[in-house]
Amino acid sequence: MLPFTEPVEAQSTITAEKIGSKIDVYVDGRFFTSYTFSENEKYPFFYPVNGQSGASVTSKRNSNFPHHSSLFFGLDFVNGGNYWQEGLDRGQILSVNTQIEENNGSRVVITDECIWVRPDAESPIKDSRRIIISSPGDEIYIIDFEISLLPLHDVTIRRNNHSLFSGRMDPDLAVINGGTMVNAAGDEGEDGTFGVRSPWISYYGERGGRYEGMTIMQHPSNDWPEAPWFTRDYGFFSPTPIYWPEDEDAGTFMGKGDAVNLSYRVVVHTGSPDEAGISGYYDEFKSE
Repeated sequence: MLPFTEPVEAQSTITAEKIGSKIDVYVDGRFFTSYTFSENEKYPFFYPVNGQSGASVTSKRNSNFPHHSSLFFGLDFVNGGNYWQEGLDRGQILSVNTQIEENNGSRVVITDECIWVRPDAESPIKDSRRIIISSPGDEIYIIDFEISLLPLHDVTIRRNNHSLFSGRMDPDLAVINGGTMVNAAGDEGEDGTFGVRSPWISYYGERGGRYEGMTIMQHPSNDWPEAPWFTRDYGFFSPTPIYWPEDEDAGTFMGKGDAVNLSYRVVVHTGSPDEAGISGYYDEFKSE
């Protein structure tokens, strides 16, 4: 495997195909991920997110946490609605305009517009998404996820741990099953990373004699910058300011028309963060 510090020309061919309510993405003809945006789902999400082994590094809706859908964006307690946990009647992030904007071989660009809906209630938010999928190095897949949240009314978000861009790892990569979760400072596990600010966290484990995992990065220019992380040794991790508001009773407030812009990078990699050159990919990301 070639780390980030040894530049390579992009050799992978990235292609996408829209089939029904999914966009399937392939790297050199190998299935990488699907972006699912069905009207019957709680919110759009990516699943599987396959590593070089061909197995997904993420899991979808295990029995204990059916509201964890692999790699996704959601939010609980928004103006009385729930746009995270199961039950469409409690709230739903509904895709209304999903497009493949670029499909030229070097990268795939997906755009989406979503409306947050709930029966007999005003929609609190609409969002716009831009997703860029690339493979810039050997055994490296990247998903760049940009989202703009536009409040349609004044929005109050109660303090909660169900919030924003999140990943749920496959059980065989979880810390409780021998995997490793580590942040940019080298702090490990839930004890070392929970509530800690960090530009990225990497979650990885051993499969078939080699390491494989996924890193989530948050861009320093985010309107909610370098948020603390909500982490769990069973496989969940998310950078979120919603769990640590300055005023817990007031929660987090978004004024009507005041957009919140957020950008994340997901790196699916073989090897440890050092072996995969994760710090280099973050340096590249933050300069964009």
